[in-house]
This record gives sequence, C-alpha cells and structure tokens, in this order.
Amino acid sequence: MHAVLITILTAMTPILELRAAIPAGTAAGLEPWEAFILACIANMIPVPFIIVFARRVIIVLRRKYRKLNSFLLKIQNRARAKGQVIRDYEMAGLIILVAIPLPGTGAWTAALAAAMMKLDLKSAVSSIAVGVFIAGLIVMAITYGVVNI
Repeated sequence: MHAVLITILTAMTPILELRAAIPAGTAAGLEPWEAFILACIANMIPVPFIIVFARRVIIVLRRKYRKLNSFLLKIQNRARAKGQVIRDYEMAGLIILVAIPLPGTGAWTAALAAAMMKLDLKSAVSSIAVGVFIAGLIVMAITYGVVNI
C-alpha cells in the first residue's frame, strides 16, 4: 500500500509527474508495469481541473496577491511559449509536449498550455492522455532497464 501511495502522489505532483512516479514506485516495491499503470492514471487526475480552472485561478491570484504577480505571469508566459508547439502541430503538439519525458514537459505543462489557449476540454484531455501513455512507456522502459542492470 505504501508503494501505491508513493506512486500516486508523485504522479499527481507538478514537475515530478510520472517521470519520478514510475521509478519511485518501482523502488518502493511495485513491478514496473504496476507503477506505469498507477502513474498514468494518477498523472491524468489533475489535468481536466487544470484546463477548466487554471485561467480563473491565475486571474484571481494576480488580483488578490500582487506580490505573486511576476511569478504567475512567468507561469502564464511559459505555458504560452509551450503553446507554440501546440499551435504548430495542433493536438499532436499536445501529445508531443507530454510524450517527451523531460523537465518542462508533461501533463501539467500541457494542461496549462491548453487552458491558456482555450482548447476544447475533451480534445485536450484525450491528447494529453495519449502523451502520458507514451511518456509512461518510455519511463517504464528506462526504469525496467535500470532495475535489471
């Protein structure tokens, strides 16, 4: 149960996401495929909420907490910059943004970009899910390889 909780909470955490959740779950005793399934599901849980509420939350926070303005503006600008890939390749851009398991990519970044670009929720969530699955396969393969060395 401890390994399951570690995997789920890590996968739902921004920046860490499934890039850290799969190795953490495996290190905690799960089989790589178990960690993969849990991490993919958990990584997707915050996505629709981010897409629906991120813009409103940022607007409210910027108005209410002026000291956070520059930090929140930086987050918005980063999401818009990542949105260039999405503009260039449409929904395939979301998949690409998530599927490459590197820092600055992932479901949270793609969801923020989708929110800033006002993309259709269903299409954005579907594209992000495909990207999460691909990224999860890559991370699982790397984790499995390292575990078996």
